[in-house]
Amino acid sequence: MNTLRFSLIQTNLFWEDKGANLDQLSQKINAIEQPTEIIILPEMFSTGFSMQPKKLAENMEGPTVDWMRRIAADQRAILTGSIIIEEGGHYFNRFIWMLPNGEFGYYDKRHLFGFAGEDKQYSAGNKRLIASVKGWKINLQVCYDLRFPVWARQGHSSMGIEEEAEFDVLLYVANWPEKRNHAWKTLLTARAIENQCFTIGVNRVGLDGNNIAHSGDSMVVGPLGEVLYHCAYEEDVFHISLQKEELVKTRQQFPFLKDADDFSIL
Repeated sequence: MNTLRFSLIQTNLFWEDKGANLDQLSQKINAIEQPTEIIILPEMFSTGFSMQPKKLAENMEGPTVDWMRRIAADQRAILTGSIIIEEGGHYFNRFIWMLPNGEFGYYDKRHLFGFAGEDKQYSAGNKRLIASVKGWKINLQVCYDLRFPVWARQGHSSMGIEEEAEFDVLLYVANWPEKRNHAWKTLLTARAIENQCFTIGVNRVGLDGNNIAHSGDSMVVGPLGEVLYHCAYEEDVFHISLQKEELVKTRQQFPFLKDADDFSIL
């Protein structure tokens, strides 16, 4: 119960080509030989970061969600990443948390990237999702959310040493451009330090259909800000086992969370 195994897939994406993306991701996932519990794909893994939701969106009974369900069942692991979903006449950048038994939860991206027009094409979510696995709590976030620390902040500002934090892992999936990769790496580290949690960021590599370059820079950061994994520019499938004892030790040795400001997210 103290160990949780993650597989991070940093990959190039075929622009607005669902079939090609799902084929290549199937190959990468099926090639995983060691046991894993959570497989993480980038933001909009089936299309790239497209502002064409009318052309590309599916509903929750569509082929990409069905693909996620089949892969999760075959691998006996949680499969997670974001895709374009239509619901009630609105479009969402939806981060899906697919369990091996076919049940799922989801988080709709809260902070829409106005610089690229995402706020004109998509609707924002209004609630967080903190998933639970083997006693671990994982806070799901998407790309631009990383710039807004209040949305990712631990909620128990008056917690004592023996109390549990609201979450143990912050998980970001992204299509974060190379030209701002310093901000990406810095903020992932900051979120880990300020929340005394593990932070995982899974980004894509390669050029997208708008000729925007992505360097990947996927990372795993420990609760003291130590970089446990970092990969830039190359496609990679990386496996890591995180230890709950490290979180407990850090929070007991440095009980900073109990001194945090009190606040509520409305």
